[in-house]
Amino acid sequence: MIAPLAVGRRQSQADRLVRPTHIVERNTMVYRHTFIVIFSGFFEPLFYLLSMGFGVGALIGDVPLGGGKVPYAVFVAPALLASSAMNGAIYETSNNFFFKLRYAKLYDAIIATPMSLGDAAAGEIMWALLRGSLYAIGFLAVVAVFGVAGQPLVPSPMGILAFPAAMLVGFGFAGAGLAVTTFVRKWQDFDYVQLLLMPMFLFSGTFYPIDAYPPALQLFVECTPLYRGVHLIRALMTGTPDAGIALDVVYLAVLGAVGLVIASRRLEKRLLA
Repeated sequence: MIAPLAVGRRQSQADRLVRPTHIVERNTMVYRHTFIVIFSGFFEPLFYLLSMGFGVGALIGDVPLGGGKVPYAVFVAPALLASSAMNGAIYETSNNFFFKLRYAKLYDAIIATPMSLGDAAAGEIMWALLRGSLYAIGFLAVVAVFGVAGQPLVPSPMGILAFPAAMLVGFGFAGAGLAVTTFVRKWQDFDYVQLLLMPMFLFSGTFYPIDAYPPALQLFVECTPLYRGVHLIRALMTGTPDAGIALDVVYLAVLGAVGLVIASRRLEKRLLA
């Protein structure tokens, strides 16, 4: 009896890994004729790069980073990549997830299948990661072509790690977005989400070093998730890593994992109560 039980346990574990992918498959089928709409999300950070990085950057010149100086466009590009991954993940786990939860009743139907609501939550995060990854790939492809003052926008070979770092940023925000959306009751509540995202985008070291802030405000900014993502990707793309990138990785991984747990439990409370 031991061998059959072991085989059954392995099959059960395999099923738990596969079940969330059915959500990804379902969403892919829904978007199969409009996939370009998802991919087009990388244009926003590209426009910021062209206007701020190259336009304003021509007036600013070089900025301090890692004990040296880099062109302003080189400073801004990693932050826009982090913001791009954030936007892709948040959009999927906020508006789209809320529609499927509240109006399409997708997860009510899932209850009648072998999938659990935890599987559904994991599947939505996987889908959000896919969307954020498409944004990141598109933006990185463009950044790899551009240069400024004879210097590439990705001056370090460590820049190859920027893509997995962007996926980690997407995971952190996907988990957080999914958890927050389970508390949303109406569309207007998303105004509060935007009220949080916009200041993070503007003040998380995206367009200038946070050294410009008073020490107390610097500490506050360093505790925000987008700053951790910006710091991580900027350190990799510019080749200026420090001990803080370990904190970035742990912070974003824990944020995503905790968000997934909260979202799973909240879905069970809303749909199984």
